[in-house]
Amino acid sequence: MELRHLRYFVAVAEERNFTRAAQRLHIAQPPLSRQIQQLEETLAVQLFERNSRPLKLTETGKFFYSHAVQLLAQTAELESMTRRVGNIERSLSVGFVGSTLYGLLPKIIRRFRDENPTVELSLHEMSTTDQIRALKDGRIDVGFGRIRLEDANIRRVVLREEKMIIAFPLDHPLSLSKPVLALRDLVNETLIIYPKTPRPSYADQVLAAFQDRGLKPRRIYEVRELQIALGLVAAGEGISIVPSSVYGLKRDDVSYKELDDPTLVSPIIMSTRMLDESGDIVEMLALIYRLYDEAKIPYVPPVERGS
Repeated sequence: MELRHLRYFVAVAEERNFTRAAQRLHIAQPPLSRQIQQLEETLAVQLFERNSRPLKLTETGKFFYSHAVQLLAQTAELESMTRRVGNIERSLSVGFVGSTLYGLLPKIIRRFRDENPTVELSLHEMSTTDQIRALKDGRIDVGFGRIRLEDANIRRVVLREEKMIIAFPLDHPLSLSKPVLALRDLVNETLIIYPKTPRPSYADQVLAAFQDRGLKPRRIYEVRELQIALGLVAAGEGISIVPSSVYGLKRDDVSYKELDDPTLVSPIIMSTRMLDESGDIVEMLALIYRLYDEAKIPYVPPVERGS
């Protein structure tokens, strides 16, 4: 059994479909099917229930999957950390969700580059879910997202809890009615949420806030990204719940209003591989807290979140 067998098996298990798994792995489907069959013959077990659609893991397959993902993650960590220890390369790949660009992330990146000119820094926009997969695959070294995803191979640090605010079209009656508003004031409005895919996402945080209070917006309009949501708000198509860092956009065709509930927040979470304690990552985390102090931005004390 080789590592490629584990990668192929995990892809099929997660996609629950040989065609999608082959596309993800950038190989043809027939060779993938043969590799999985060869793996089952080597182990002398059946890993998938072939007659189910979508594919389902057998109980043995579930056991094998839980250990296979850990082994692959440990392999990616070992590869990354060995490069760092051997100084073969000093590089840091950073994944981020788009909304973090309206906060301190650009300043963090600039300052890190200034203070570490020998480190090759690369940026990759991707959802929180994709960040977790990229971390385990070794394609990125650190991720900045908003979704609280549990994974035994990932170390998560909640940097801060960012307040949610309401984006209104200019001169919207509700925006002029009270100093602060509650979610119940918004149920008769069209709620524009983002991103439409992939899920779970920030959109689910917003919807959960309504559901937790027994509320349901009259109409929900799903769009791909924040800028589209704000453009539709400006056009009078509805309202949107956005992170307070969006204040920094300074649009003259959208107004913002505070919400009255301090628990309505969206976290900013830094994720790394569980065993990766390289100096570059430690230094970036320390830099983030220095910048928060300089900007007098409240943040969560540096306590790691793991599974």
